[in-house]
Amino acid sequence: MRILVICPHFDPDPAPTGVVISEIVRNLVDRGHEVEIVTSLPWYRNHDVEPGWSGRLWRTERTTWGRVTRVHPFPGNKSNLVSRAAGFAGFTALAGLAGLFRRRRPDVVLTMSPPLTLGLVGWLVARIRRAPFVFNVQDIFPDVAVEVGAITNRRVIGLLSWLERFVYRRADAVTVLSEDLAENVAAKIGTADRVRVIANFVDTDRLHPGPSDTPYRAALNAGDRTVVMYAGNLGFSQPLELVVETARRWDGIYNDVLFVINGGGSARPALERSVDGLDSVRFVDFQPAERLNEVLASADIHLVLLRTGLARSSVPSKMYSILAAGRPVLASVDSGTEVARVVTEHHCGVAVPPEDIDAFAEALRTMLDDPERGREMGQRGRKFVETWVSPAGVAAMYESLFLELRREIA
Repeated sequence: MRILVICPHFDPDPAPTGVVISEIVRNLVDRGHEVEIVTSLPWYRNHDVEPGWSGRLWRTERTTWGRVTRVHPFPGNKSNLVSRAAGFAGFTALAGLAGLFRRRRPDVVLTMSPPLTLGLVGWLVARIRRAPFVFNVQDIFPDVAVEVGAITNRRVIGLLSWLERFVYRRADAVTVLSEDLAENVAAKIGTADRVRVIANFVDTDRLHPGPSDTPYRAALNAGDRTVVMYAGNLGFSQPLELVVETARRWDGIYNDVLFVINGGGSARPALERSVDGLDSVRFVDFQPAERLNEVLASADIHLVLLRTGLARSSVPSKMYSILAAGRPVLASVDSGTEVARVVTEHHCGVAVPPEDIDAFAEALRTMLDDPERGREMGQRGRKFVETWVSPAGVAAMYESLFLELRREIA
């Protein structure tokens, strides 16, 4: 098959969705398919086009398996909604042009969201080229933005909700990461017939348990302290004030704990200012993808944090990576959602209500007081993800879906 993939990020961009789609594409290629990519120039790490990629609006690379077209992402101020909307509009327009001007007709079009606007591009390209359209939803938008208060204007919310339903209803299939998200999408379009659950994979060969005395940990000068880590985006969705407030409460009491916040995002400057004078909190920049296993191994406990309501619209893929590395999870998320269910049912960590500082601090204290229990949680988490879907398995699911849709259209 000739598969056209329209996505916001692709290798070498280290964005989580870019890592996911890059691995799926590699495995589709291994299965004998030709793939063309329309994506952005790498920009995720510093929210600006990476050195060596700037200077042009549009770049095309030919590969042995297809072609990659990268267009300018027009990165704006992450905290300015108007700036971000303008950037999304510019990127969407260029991606649409790149998707339409393909010499050969694709057999299927796969589009990734967010941004939601890429769904319009995918639908339009698929309709003009008479190909099935598959819409992959990583986070439910605008639900996430509304929940965190990033969008409050009712007209804007109404417009985005209309666009969301418009794209869902015109997709031949909508793929989501969990049953929670499937219920959310099905409720909006009035049917579950075209909603499919294809969870993100975890690469248990690349990510595996390892010793904690890593070069990364040595650079932190952590010594014998217990390292509690949050690794990922630092934005509106993550209540990292839980970490800061806990560190402040424990200052001078639990001196054997080091909190590490690894990543970047719009919330980082304010967070760094808020920890002024706290020696127990360290900030570290995003690390290259090839160091992920080392970073995960360096911590004794990992954190998964989402604001109230967001766990019903988003499934952080970092949780599965943490479990693959054999480390326990403390999750501050809505009860009954995918993250809370996995952590609780498989006894690989502790789940507490979102944004509850007392529950968070108490759960963390309990985990710190019983390190052997934490090691057992990590072992159970690793055992669980060894039964999870591999990158090749996820690619096979997409291949099966593509073939099914082609038969229906033929």
